Parts: sequence; structure tokens; C-alpha cells
Amino acid sequence: MLNLKGKRIKAVLTFSDNDKAAEVQPAKGAAVTVPFSQIDKASYEFTEVIGAKTHWLQIYYHEQESHKLLVLVMEKRDYLHILDALKAHTGIDAEILGNADKVQGADRRQR
Repeated sequence: MLNLKGKRIKAVLTFSDNDKAAEVQPAKGAAVTVPFSQIDKASYEFTEVIGAKTHWLQIYYHEQESHKLLVLVMEKRDYLHILDALKAHTGIDAEILGNADKVQGADRRQR
């Protein structure tokens, strides 16, 4: 995940059907909990800059009148599982941005 300064920090993402929420627990700091009912949409994007390949998940949600964005960086070995879990637990398909559909399609065929 990215912190407020845009720095990557390690975190664990959990989809809880009991709590009906997505929880992100960073290695350091407070957890972020987003109830499924507050998720407005999600998007997935793949970027490659100077050989660095990155899989991004953006979760757009609201708390009362405030709109918020949670940005997660996913490992290549995990991103398809995370996108599938997002759909299974929340009913939300992540919008595919840029050329991510080509990467995702190739990775799904390799499974």
C-alpha cells in the first residue's frame, strides 16, 4: 500500500465476510477498514517503467460525505487472486485501466 507521502509500505489485505469489510493491515501503523457497503468502485492498472512492473489496485470508497481512495500495490503472484477475491466478496469487478487487460489475460491463461 502507499502511505500518505506516496511511499510503498508492506501490508496484508483481508476480505472478511463476517465483518463485511476489506481490511488493510500495514506492517507499521493503524489498519484501514472499509465496509463493503462503502466501496463505490475499484480499478486495476498495470504499469511498466524502466523495467519495473507494478500491479495497482485502487479502491474508491466513502465515509459519510467524504470520498476516499485506497491504493494498493500487488505482487505479480497475487494480483489475480486479489481481483477474484474482490469480486467474490464484494460483488465488484475492478475496472481495467490502460493495457492491463492484455497482461491480465496472459496471466490467466498461464494459470
